[in-house]
Amino acid sequence: MHPRRRRILRTWSILTVLVLAAAGAIAVLGVRGTDVAPHALVIPGVGALPRAMAARQSGREILLGSAAEVRSAIAHALPGEVLTMLPGRYHFSQTLPLAQPGRPDSKITLRARQADTVFIDFATEQGFVVTAPDWRVENLSLRGACAAQPDCEHAFHVVGGAVRFAAINNTIADFNAHFKINGERGRFPDDGLIEGNTLTNGSVRQTGGSVTVIDMVAVNGWTIRRNLISDFVKAGGDGISYGAFAKGGGARNVFEQNVVVCEARLRGLAGQRVGLSLGGGGSGKQYCRDQKCITEQDEGVIQSNLVTSCSDAGIYLNSAARSRVLHNTLLDTTGIEARFAGSTGDVEGNLVDGRIVERAGARLRLRENRATPAAALFVGQHPVRRLFATDGAAALAWREAPPRRTAPTPALPDLCAATRPPLAALGAFEDLVRCRHQAAP
Repeated sequence: MHPRRRRILRTWSILTVLVLAAAGAIAVLGVRGTDVAPHALVIPGVGALPRAMAARQSGREILLGSAAEVRSAIAHALPGEVLTMLPGRYHFSQTLPLAQPGRPDSKITLRARQADTVFIDFATEQGFVVTAPDWRVENLSLRGACAAQPDCEHAFHVVGGAVRFAAINNTIADFNAHFKINGERGRFPDDGLIEGNTLTNGSVRQTGGSVTVIDMVAVNGWTIRRNLISDFVKAGGDGISYGAFAKGGGARNVFEQNVVVCEARLRGLAGQRVGLSLGGGGSGKQYCRDQKCITEQDEGVIQSNLVTSCSDAGIYLNSAARSRVLHNTLLDTTGIEARFAGSTGDVEGNLVDGRIVERAGARLRLRENRATPAAALFVGQHPVRRLFATDGAAALAWREAPPRRTAPTPALPDLCAATRPPLAALGAFEDLVRCRHQAAP
């Protein structure tokens, strides 16, 4: 080969490597855009419903009108009782222990009759500490009101024997972990439900500790459904925060039909925000269900979620075996990342404004996803975003006919709780515009 031609080819090869390396780095760091409107991503039926009425209960109702009455009632609650807080604002500077047991067929309920009428300020490290089974908390508005943010750790700490806990239609703001859920002394609070809550922060969390809105360790069988999770920015420590994760050797935990907006009002700040994760950042063996954590999660499910405006992965699998990541829509994130040999499973029908990456031995079975090549991200192209309108009342309406699966798929409700047709649209939803119209009064 002529020397001049050899030099040209060598130079071109070096440039190609550099471009591809830069593209990979940008895909990891995230190419942020201004054409996604996070304020427009509120989906009817996802998050707490304003003015919603509490579900009817058949047990004895006890009306509570003061902080002292609330504390006394929960300390002496019996199975089937309904503890109804009267409208007003309540202040607590000490933890409220939910330590009296209910029964599977006779839960103890703490509630407001109607949402947006009962407001609770906690100036304490932990708001409610739930250690007994079969409690349900409904329609409350909770706020962390500590002088220093590290002092407001958890709105709810669900621990040990607190099986079958349920939190429904609450609005919770300004905690490092709105829900902390973990085992204690060999007991694990399995089979819980967090549904239809709005979980957010009004400012950056000034802490070096963990910031994870829903933090589940070593538990099985939880369902996290139809919640609106936003603005979980961590200023200290490693700067990494999560919308929700399950880790610590648990199994069969499900994240479905949630909207996660990592940065809604708190935008463009330093640090790394991850949307949803099976495995999180990993666990010390002493915290794992089996004291080993051969895998961080087994048979976890992430399906029909909308995740957007995250400076890191929208979905992250860390040693998560036999996972199912089905029909999610990710916008303005780095995409889906699976890491370590323990991470296996099916990734199907997702729309990903970013890449799908397998690292350090992860092995996924990919079927009919639409992601974005690194080279396109490098030059600022976002073809997945361009499938949607991005502002005004039509935000996230399809510009044209949506991309669809080419073969029938199992029935799976979409983000709007609509039944999908046999050839489902890729991503989390069939038609958000119709969803909004159906939800309108």
